[in-house]
Amino acid sequence: MKSAKPLIFIVDDGLENIQLAITHLRELDCDFAYATSGEQALGRIATTQPQLILMDVMMRGMSGFEVAEELGKDEATSSIPIIFLTARTESAAVAKGFTIGGVDYVTKPFKGVELLSRVRTHLELRSYRANLERLVEERTHEAELLKDVIIEAMGELAEYRDPETGNHIQRTRAYVQILARTLAQQGHFSDVLTSDYITLLWKSAPLHDIGKVAIRDSILLKPGRLTEEEFETMKKHTLYGEEVIANLEQMAGQPTSFLNCAKDIAGSHHEKYDGSGYPRGLAGDDIPLAGRIMAVADVYDALISKRVYKDSMNHEQAMTIMLEGKGSHFDPVILDAFLLVEPDFRQIASSNTD
Repeated sequence: MKSAKPLIFIVDDGLENIQLAITHLRELDCDFAYATSGEQALGRIATTQPQLILMDVMMRGMSGFEVAEELGKDEATSSIPIIFLTARTESAAVAKGFTIGGVDYVTKPFKGVELLSRVRTHLELRSYRANLERLVEERTHEAELLKDVIIEAMGELAEYRDPETGNHIQRTRAYVQILARTLAQQGHFSDVLTSDYITLLWKSAPLHDIGKVAIRDSILLKPGRLTEEEFETMKKHTLYGEEVIANLEQMAGQPTSFLNCAKDIAGSHHEKYDGSGYPRGLAGDDIPLAGRIMAVADVYDALISKRVYKDSMNHEQAMTIMLEGKGSHFDPVILDAFLLVEPDFRQIASSNTD
């Protein structure tokens, strides 16, 4: 079991100097480890991950500066504070030490009181920083969790207006995620579909129909076919959704990647690849990628779901219509990826029935 005590690692090619340093620092409640060469130190420091390093500068083989430079190249060791122990006090040497990651200097032969004071100070600073980083991480996690809950609640507002849509949110966000991952694995849209962006898609997908909260019930819940005028009103839910999310951006005081992705989805998931969709009649790559992906997920789910104005289709019937829309309704590259994960869509649908 790893000790709860801070670990101080001492690097010096003279054992007597290591023993002397440990003697001066005995009153600290710490563990100690050491190396008698720079080469030896690199491996041991990477393994032990000390809280503080005392590094002699002038050693046989690798110098203390060279060891510090190597430690700085490794993310696992680059943040460990280093106190240099050296008889060299010229300004150029001191400046170099600070440049390559040193936090302090103790002149050799060192005085016990000075060494003890410097080490205690930097251990305390290290502890304060670790506690602060942990607190920030906890607060960030809480903020992310709260954001996710609010997002899902906002998405469900639209679903509550239309009780027949059931688990539409859960299904479509799962469809979007698996589609985006498949596209990324195939090397498509690699400049956009990073791991972080796919997470953004999954998180923002529930907001795709948020604009429906502004559509009156007589249209949203109409059991028959909409008139041309009513359909024009229904189309506006995409613009209303954009507006809601743009207002959130304004309240946030600045654009965010998440809200930008959500706005793309809300505003463009009813656009069609051939330009015949709405609200703007965008075509091809002018349609945001998030909207093109959402279009496949949303239409498939609408086809297999019962609505007040239509019966549900089975999977095979839905697939026939989806294939007919390749290159007209849907981006052909995205539809090809959809065909690869067709069984996954079917499984997601059966596991999240209304």
